[in-house]
Amino acid sequence: MFDGIGFMELLIIAILALVVLGPERLPSAVRSVSRFMSSMKRMANSVKTELESELKLEQLHSDLKQAENKGLKDLSPDLQNSIDELKQAAQSVNKPYQAQETASTDKTETPVSDDASAKAQTSASTDAPKEKE
Repeated sequence: MFDGIGFMELLIIAILALVVLGPERLPSAVRSVSRFMSSMKRMANSVKTELESELKLEQLHSDLKQAENKGLKDLSPDLQNSIDELKQAAQSVNKPYQAQETASTDKTETPVSDDASAKAQTSASTDAPKEKE
């Protein structure tokens, strides 16, 4: 903590603090300085851990991009089996949703032909101004 300060310098600082602050205020000043130093140390450790976690996350992202660039061709058999299992699980999860989508499209009404919809639009547009008058 005091890498650049020797024992004699610390002793001189302590004597000066005793002279300047006096024996009554010195203990409270030491407590407040120690609280400040501990809070600064906690904050530095917090920043350090956050930075390390961000760097670790960035490393994971770069490793993932490298794996994508390789095309997942040079994987070990265990990893390839795991990927195949995950793909099968994803397909089995998607099957019920695909079945629901096809069932819901069968229940919908048949669309109106373009000619009928055009006639409906023209009649609606001609009827609208008449109602306003």
